[in-house]
Amino acid sequence: YQRRVHGTLSECLFFFAPLLVHTHSTMVRNSVLADALKNIANAEKRGKRQVLLRPASKVIIKFLRVMQRHGYIGDFEVIDNHRSHKIVVELNGRLNKTGVISPRYNVGVDALERWVINLLPSRQFGFLVLTTTKGIMDHEEARRKQIGGKLLGFFY
Repeated sequence: YQRRVHGTLSECLFFFAPLLVHTHSTMVRNSVLADALKNIANAEKRGKRQVLLRPASKVIIKFLRVMQRHGYIGDFEVIDNHRSHKIVVELNGRLNKTGVISPRYNVGVDALERWVINLLPSRQFGFLVLTTTKGIMDHEEARRKQIGGKLLGFFY
């Protein structure tokens, strides 16, 4: 009784080699704003004093200005490296959570309150950020100006 081996070792490696190779996986960048806000939230959880965001965009800068206006982050600096800019954000430990809303829902002035109730933990603190025809602003400013827009994200 003799067992027959099908093929040599080199023939087996030739057949299974594509399965044995480990491919290096990289993170897919779905939304630049979502990645930036996630980096800020993670750095805040780790207790970091500052965080580097890249790439930078106008939307990220305006979103950060709204956060800065309400005291949730400190100063931030845009660094020009002749490609996609970088932003260094000073953290102050006040931010609990931040996130992006995707897809960017249309929100009228009357529907603003429903989104505030759904997304924010309390009426006393936290903000929704909208992009409107008058620029990027928080939900309270949009309510004062009586304009709706598209919902970008939130922070509290």
